[in-house]
Amino acid sequence: MSLVLILILAVTCVVSFIAFNNRRVMDDLILWPPAVARKHEYYRLLTYGLVHADGTHLLFNMLTLFFFGRAMAPFYDGALGGMFGFALFYLGGLVVSILPTYLKNRNNPNYHSLGASGAVSAVLFGYILLAPWSRILVLVVPMPAIVYAVLYTAYSIYMDRRGQDHINHSAHLWGAAYGVVFTLLVNPRVLPYFIGALSQPRW
Repeated sequence: MSLVLILILAVTCVVSFIAFNNRRVMDDLILWPPAVARKHEYYRLLTYGLVHADGTHLLFNMLTLFFFGRAMAPFYDGALGGMFGFALFYLGGLVVSILPTYLKNRNNPNYHSLGASGAVSAVLFGYILLAPWSRILVLVVPMPAIVYAVLYTAYSIYMDRRGQDHINHSAHLWGAAYGVVFTLLVNPRVLPYFIGALSQPRW
């Protein structure tokens, strides 16, 4: 398994556990838009992905990253010509997925966002391009990855418009879009492969 993936998992878990018990660490790392806009604390556009709301939030993100990251880390390392290809992809996912949220709320002192969900969505959707008919478990329900992608996108759009559950669905959507675009840019052959795979369903 990729050393970079192991490091991302380990650092995220350790920092999240520390932040669970240390409010100052949480406050220093979470995305608080005014701190970026006024104090130029741009590091928050990355460090918000190291902290999570609770153990369930952390577990869900890290399990998803573990299972799909194992498949995708070699792909991005190979496409970008080095062992840090996956790191570049993942860090880019953190920044790109949160930028629309930051720009929308840059002067809102009451807004906070945390968690690696946007970057994890990028990894998952990159995987779906390579294996659209692979079977994945969603809350113990097996389904083809491409079906999950459609349901996930529709649900995220709906919940983002409602905006009532305090979850940053916008980051999920932008992370997923980034995962697709980045993957196609680094290896354009993925697109015809994906279209061909879609035309040959296997359950």
